[in-house]
Amino acid sequence: MANIEKILLPDIGDFDEIEVIEVIISVGDEIEKDDSIITLESDKATMEIPTPFSGKIKSISVNVGDRISEGTVIAEIEVASSADEESVAAEQAVETPVEQPVAEKVAPQAVKASAPEVPKSASNPPPVPASNIDSNQLVAHASPSVRKFARELGVDITRVTGTATKGRILKEDVQNYVKSSLASPRVAPAASGIQVSDAPVIDFSKFGDIETKALSRIKKISGAHLHRSWVSVPHVTQFDEADITELEAFRKSLAKEAEKKGVRLTPLVFVMKAVVAALQQFPDFNASLDASGDNLILKKYFHIGVAVDTPNGLMVPVIRDVDKKGIYELSAELAETAGKAREGKLMPKDLQGGCFSISSLGGIGGTQFTPIVNAPEVAILGVARAKMQPVYQDDGSFKPALMLPLALSYDHRVIDGAQGARFTNYLSQVISDMRRVLL
Repeated sequence: MANIEKILLPDIGDFDEIEVIEVIISVGDEIEKDDSIITLESDKATMEIPTPFSGKIKSISVNVGDRISEGTVIAEIEVASSADEESVAAEQAVETPVEQPVAEKVAPQAVKASAPEVPKSASNPPPVPASNIDSNQLVAHASPSVRKFARELGVDITRVTGTATKGRILKEDVQNYVKSSLASPRVAPAASGIQVSDAPVIDFSKFGDIETKALSRIKKISGAHLHRSWVSVPHVTQFDEADITELEAFRKSLAKEAEKKGVRLTPLVFVMKAVVAALQQFPDFNASLDASGDNLILKKYFHIGVAVDTPNGLMVPVIRDVDKKGIYELSAELAETAGKAREGKLMPKDLQGGCFSISSLGGIGGTQFTPIVNAPEVAILGVARAKMQPVYQDDGSFKPALMLPLALSYDHRVIDGAQGARFTNYLSQVISDMRRVLL
């Protein structure tokens, strides 16, 4: 006998409301445990929510555009009992099933709500404002591979017109949608505090062969956030360097011990501990402006955001309570978090609550760069590749030293140049001699 279970939104972090940008399932769908059912989007990332049950979808309680919180009912599912499962398995062993198009398996009301059938030669219409879309028309019928292809291009699958049987969406439909969207006239942005003229529209194909590649959704989201930070935060960047000759020798001496613990020590974890020491010394850097801009909120915790390079773009997961964790624990957590970021498995709560960010390009190269403040934080540290160079000594001689370039960008509304210089000077001293962390 079948049971009806409710699929609830699990704990996804400190969110009162998070927007539903895609409903992957339809009424009547047969799904397996851990299949994705909806896609949510925060201001920094997107995530797919899996189902904890296997069975047949009986009803769906959310629509694209809804904002939902922990405990919200997403759908109801008919979960087969063990006896039913055995019966189904026996039938499948006798009969060879004939695969039907997915669109034909959907409940009649869902099929009726899908986009009308159009000739294959027809192009997709330009984007329609969300306010003009009937929530009952947001059921999109497409295979998982087509949905993934659309997500990689940053395309809202519900806006694409399917040209296959009963409005089923094909890969070609997504491509045609992108082409028509690029050809559509741009709508002027709404007025804001800073007015920027539109970039000129240039047909680059006049000058040679080109290829159009859509930005990933992560890059679109982070790009808007970085642009807002860049135009709203008065940036200043303070450059410095730290002698890490002794630190590097110490790190290498711990390599075998770290290997036994199953972790790999990197210079970054030492920099994280040094940053916490500097934040404790200069609390204005561990702060945020309130919404009015008249008050500074000083934070008593030390959660450090670490930029991670992923296939879909840059993400900044947060490592919490860095002041309370040792080097080995931080190394293990950092490796695990970076792995989740690259695999797209971060939860929204993993990207929240940062006090200060670190962007390290030392593993790639470069001498210096100017990081953008990750607002509402007020400062960010950029770390470039360390390099051996001669350093002048008090006795007039030179000795080789491994120097680590540092770049501190900060919000000039909160931090002035003198504070910035003192912070990087102190940070350099701590990195050069980690014993200062104990002081």
